[in-house]
Amino acid sequence: MATTPDLAARVRDLADAIIAHREAYYAGAPVISDFEYDQLEDELRGLLAEHPDLTPDPNPLEMVGAPAVLHAPVRHDRPMLSLEKATSPEQVEAFMARFPGQRLVVMPKLDGLSLSIVFEGGRLLRAATRGDGTTGEDVTPIVDKLLDGVPDRVPRDGRIEVRGEAVMLRSTFAAYNAAHPDKPLINPRNGAAGTLRQKDPGKALDRRLAFFGFDIHPPVDTDLEEALQELGLQTPQMVHADTAEEAIAAIREIEQTRGNTDVDLDGAVVRLANPEAYAAAGARANSPRGALAFKYPAEEKTTVLRDVVWDVGKIGKVAPVALLEPVFIAGTTVKRATLANQEVIRARDVRIGDTVLVRRAGDVIPFVAGPLDASQRTGEEREIVPPTHCPSCGSELEEEGTGRELYCRASDTCPAQAVRRLIHWASRAAADIEAVGPTWIERLNETGRLGSIADFYALTREDLLEYEGIGEVSADRMIESIAASRGVGLRRALTGFAIRHVGEGAATRLVRAGFSSIEEIAEASVEDLVRVEDVGPAVASSLRAFFDRDDVRAQLALLRERDVNLDVLDEDRPPEVAADAPLAGKTVVVTGAMADPRSGEKIPRPAFSRLVERAGATVASSVSASTDMLICGDGVGAAKTEKAAKLDVQVVGQEEVWKQLIDAGIA
Repeated sequence: MATTPDLAARVRDLADAIIAHREAYYAGAPVISDFEYDQLEDELRGLLAEHPDLTPDPNPLEMVGAPAVLHAPVRHDRPMLSLEKATSPEQVEAFMARFPGQRLVVMPKLDGLSLSIVFEGGRLLRAATRGDGTTGEDVTPIVDKLLDGVPDRVPRDGRIEVRGEAVMLRSTFAAYNAAHPDKPLINPRNGAAGTLRQKDPGKALDRRLAFFGFDIHPPVDTDLEEALQELGLQTPQMVHADTAEEAIAAIREIEQTRGNTDVDLDGAVVRLANPEAYAAAGARANSPRGALAFKYPAEEKTTVLRDVVWDVGKIGKVAPVALLEPVFIAGTTVKRATLANQEVIRARDVRIGDTVLVRRAGDVIPFVAGPLDASQRTGEEREIVPPTHCPSCGSELEEEGTGRELYCRASDTCPAQAVRRLIHWASRAAADIEAVGPTWIERLNETGRLGSIADFYALTREDLLEYEGIGEVSADRMIESIAASRGVGLRRALTGFAIRHVGEGAATRLVRAGFSSIEEIAEASVEDLVRVEDVGPAVASSLRAFFDRDDVRAQLALLRERDVNLDVLDEDRPPEVAADAPLAGKTVVVTGAMADPRSGEKIPRPAFSRLVERAGATVASSVSASTDMLICGDGVGAAKTEKAAKLDVQVVGQEEVWKQLIDAGIA
């Protein structure tokens, strides 16, 4: 087959680029995003499909895993392969058609590093990275000290190998970067890679990893999840599927909920549920036939950092915000991203004009992870210079903390802080003025109608109708929403005032400690406040400083005058525990829709949770190892019940709990 020299050169360039990017990726210093790397592989794969005579030697498409070995080399008993990639439902359907009648399992594709863990005679023998698929690195000392989820012993004689993924949890990543602002990790995946490459595990104790098993050898004739859990291993959440429709639905469910997990995901895995069937399916040159990786849209991309502005927050924190060349990431166009603080900027050596990696944290907050290749700078890039004075009011800024965060202390005169506090007061966690959004709050503030929180409660329908874009229906909704927010109560008001160090948790603790009105808290001394459980000197001093301000005292008086409830609500008081509390000492999670069995009347979940608290239980928001009971109402999804089963948490229907509540005279 005749080919042009240009085509042959393009194949060679692609092969060289892919190999170089693989080396940079596994060294923990990627030069391009995952999405752009996949594009290079896809282009090369397409060219070689049409022109197989141009196949390069070596061919990077046949390589698996990391090219470098830092620790002692370990040859795998059987190759550790990559998975065939899919991006469309049709590819999933074609995969399932190869295995008619076989049950599949769908699980999250964790964004970490594959490991082989070998047990012999029930004891941990060896742990190794995937490496090039044939030979990996012996990381047994690291796994023994830094990897959660790998038991020292398993209930199985002989030699058994478990394969799975070592990941750094998002919470671990965030905690590490908060503690090391001078040298932050770029993302959890690279954090995990760096941790496994540590020479001295003792120096990385604050970088613990988690292990999730996904394969077992020799294969057993049982369900994959059951086989792994019988060994004492944790697994990714697995959903069984008998049809392509069920598999695709599970893939979409994982995609929709991936922002709520503590683990970075880059797709979903579809594989045969029976380990023996999976092994019997065999393998191609570099991928098993019995599994498929469904890739989601990238959560990282590269773009140009055009400028940096300094944003003033509700408590005066002045933070750098990157203005980006618009880039589409995971379903949305990103134009702005956080840079955290000036110490992070210095540590990452980010400059205006750089091509940067932009990452979305939990699919919500985009941030600039750093420049991709500082060696490619042209000299026209500019350093990011932090301001010395507030961009809004001109007051001199103060530095605070190891991150050298900047603060404007002119809280009573700074226009930007005033607007942010108004927006915060209207938020769901505070007064919940749903119909008046940030855009209208800013506009009302600009025109002088809304300068303080109390001004919300002086607005009239006629005031709002003066503004272009607000019709009669919108004006009525806004006024109704403001009127409803008058019942805010003490707990949510404390949250809504945007007092430094006082969030929802501190507000709840103050209310449950016995304070019944805003005036009682305003008059309390620092000594009185620190007596409240988990309210330390920083929170107490911040409260005292806030309520000592003349403008705050005037604000409270106006709110009272305009009939805003700043007293404790019954729903926020600590529950009175029944004498014979049937759930005393238990930690429970409530999920699903609740209804009183005597009348069939639907009961809001917070009201049901309060009944459970009166029965002596502590109500938690999510299932964990410390949970004693998961109480299920109607319409419960599989995620919480499956997690409860994995953690051996008791699962009970609401009917059983209602019976206990009624018998004890609580309901």
